[in-house]
Amino acid sequence: MVTEKLQKVLADLGTGSRREMERWIEAGRVEVNGEPATLGSRVAEDDRIRVDGKSLRRRTANARVLLMNKAEGVICTRADPERRPTCFDSLPKLSGGRWIGVGRLDINTSGLLLLVSDGTLANRLMHPSTGIDREYAARVDRRLNEKQLAALQQGVMLDGDVASFSDIRYYDGQDRNHWYHLTLMEGRNREVRRLFASQGVQVSRLKRVRYGPVVLPSTLRRGRWMEVGRNDVASLYRLLRLKVPVLPPRSRRNRDEKSSSVLIPYPELPAG
Repeated sequence: MVTEKLQKVLADLGTGSRREMERWIEAGRVEVNGEPATLGSRVAEDDRIRVDGKSLRRRTANARVLLMNKAEGVICTRADPERRPTCFDSLPKLSGGRWIGVGRLDINTSGLLLLVSDGTLANRLMHPSTGIDREYAARVDRRLNEKQLAALQQGVMLDGDVASFSDIRYYDGQDRNHWYHLTLMEGRNREVRRLFASQGVQVSRLKRVRYGPVVLPSTLRRGRWMEVGRNDVASLYRLLRLKVPVLPPRSRRNRDEKSSSVLIPYPELPAG
């Protein structure tokens, strides 16, 4: 009998990323055939899965990808006790699943945010072993010298770990407003701001403009989303070495979809 890891099955159902599902299993929120699941459990097609007491219906993952130009002041969690706006507030509803945010942005960072319906795709996009980089545009209060630039690329210690930009290039500026474009691999909590701060430089604006092969279209207004076209979604699966699923027809509810591609040529990625 063919079985799969429980966290993968849950992620494929759009319940959340694999990492999140592992935390749910460890917290006792998941049952298989009436028994509490354990990390490492495997399930077959006819096993009964319940999350928080509710049964999940097995289905084929619905491969949809949204691209949002997140505005500052918007958070990337589903619910907020302070009732601040979230990136999920305006998204179309999914049947039997939910949108998964890929690579969160903090409340003061704007720009490209991917939201996907397939947990396996989300996991592959976010996992460090995939080797996908992120590009940001940062406005800072002074221009860096060569020594500071070298330090940021060679690595500095942040809370006991070495952090660095894989690339940083000066763009333009004057007085106390200078723009840099930079890339990094993981994008840990406030990593860009903390790296600049290590050189005595303050970031006044931060915007993500690229996530791996996906670029933020200049036509997409701040705070709006668009659905990534079928051809781009298929190309993204192939780049990530994932089987291309049956893709849904173009959504009528998509408010900002353009016919042009949002992908750029990208180096071959390692197999998952």
